[in-house]
Amino acid sequence: MPTSSHPAIRAVKRQTDAPSIHGNKLWKSSRLVIDYLTKNPPEHSKRVLDVGCGWGISGIWCAKTLGSKVTSMDADPSVFPFLDVTADLNGVKTKHLVSRFEDLTVKKLSKYDILIGADICFWDELVKPVSNMVKRAVKAGVKQIIIADPERDPFFEVAARCEKRYQAETIEWETRGSVKARGSLLIIENH
Repeated sequence: MPTSSHPAIRAVKRQTDAPSIHGNKLWKSSRLVIDYLTKNPPEHSKRVLDVGCGWGISGIWCAKTLGSKVTSMDADPSVFPFLDVTADLNGVKTKHLVSRFEDLTVKKLSKYDILIGADICFWDELVKPVSNMVKRAVKAGVKQIIIADPERDPFFEVAARCEKRYQAETIEWETRGSVKARGSLLIIENH
């Protein structure tokens, strides 16, 4: 998990445009997803979609640890040079997808076993697109959906909507070790 001071990240910063939609660092909620999956290994992890991936550490972890084929999706193409450096440092590759939540159709989502997202509910305007994306993912048969957040109000609005409609659970989660993180996970088991 390179920080912004890592030499490879600094080199990318000098060579490319800065990400514009908060994809400017590794967000700690990614660590919540990784820790949860470490302690609760998924049954189905062949194909993973990392939405709002930013530097993509959660998806990169899935590729490295679970052997998943990962699609890293973000609306901001400027995040991908940072993701590529992070993936190279971890000895893996992921497929890039420049897309918004609204553009993920049921057909596109049906290609994945797991949908993960970290720090994707940071504005009130994201509640509806994220909620609708989850609705389409459930309809598409995505087996597991995990969204992590440091407990912002828009995240809890999405979680409340999902708890009413699906077998969704929102749990508090905390990591220890070199990267400490606290927040909540929205988990939907769609079997």
